[in-house]
Amino acid sequence: MSETITDGLPESITVVGFAAPGPPEVLRPETMAMPRPGAGEVLVKVAFAGVNRPDVIQRMGFYPAPPGASPIPGLEISGTIAALGAGVEPALLGQQVCALVAGGGYAEYCIAVAEMCLPVPADMPLDQAAAIPETLFTVWHNVFERGWAREGETILVHGGTSGIGSMAILLARAFGMQVLVTCGGPEKCAAAREIGATLAIDYKAQDFVEAVAEFTAGKGVNLVLDMVAGDYVARNLKCLAEDGRHVTIAVQGGVRAELNMAEIMRKRLTLSGSTLRPRTTEFKVLLAQEIARTVWPLFESGEIRPVMDRAFPLANAADAHARMEAGDHIGKIVLEV
Repeated sequence: MSETITDGLPESITVVGFAAPGPPEVLRPETMAMPRPGAGEVLVKVAFAGVNRPDVIQRMGFYPAPPGASPIPGLEISGTIAALGAGVEPALLGQQVCALVAGGGYAEYCIAVAEMCLPVPADMPLDQAAAIPETLFTVWHNVFERGWAREGETILVHGGTSGIGSMAILLARAFGMQVLVTCGGPEKCAAAREIGATLAIDYKAQDFVEAVAEFTAGKGVNLVLDMVAGDYVARNLKCLAEDGRHVTIAVQGGVRAELNMAEIMRKRLTLSGSTLRPRTTEFKVLLAQEIARTVWPLFESGEIRPVMDRAFPLANAADAHARMEAGDHIGKIVLEV
């Protein structure tokens, strides 16, 4: 099958990008040529785009798009498939999907790999659909694949009301785990408990190491999902039980950590970490296939729905980034296209 012609679609589209790194205000609308899907790809007419911490870091100049990816921010979208590349199943045309993308989400149209698209359930609003892929792929891979999470275990998640944190709570609870989180302030702690956390620790008022030790009667947790790194790592290791696992997915507190290797040896700890965006398309497709089999039914049934914060118009992406940087959000921020 040859590429579907994009007749009837506009020749140019509006996107939100930036000419040089800087504060949120550098984000601005631009006009670009309509992208055309290649083999195995689809063109999605975007309804909503998710806003994620990597978008902010990219805008600041510290997380460039991988080779071949769009320089426009945006790692997850929802919308309607408007055109197909070569080799794509014709039945996908016109379907509503959400997708993890390597970039280009802040746009009226975006290219996605067909096998990384998930069908949007009929009763799921498209703003919610756009808030799922990046956090779902990240949490599933790091907590369940790299972290070997199992039913009956206990996990500590930092940033419990963030997009990643809230998704981690929802997934861990759905698979029979007990979830402990850290949050900044009593309001966020209350929100985390409402999402499903068993224990929410206000890190501004209490030492989370002591709180974990008290809650677990000194045993510790089986798994830590770490988005801070820096000096949190040594404290996280103190929270881990024997044979515990520590998975780092962000370094908001710094890239260096000092470790007590004797403690790692004594408790037989495993330390791991990953970044999702630079991984190969082949890897992400396999991850999408596993998610479609094992997790997506929970979204289709309505058992899991993402925690939503606010939607901003695409043209106001700078305001969305400012809200994320302020740290006041609870759940996912999205852009309405």
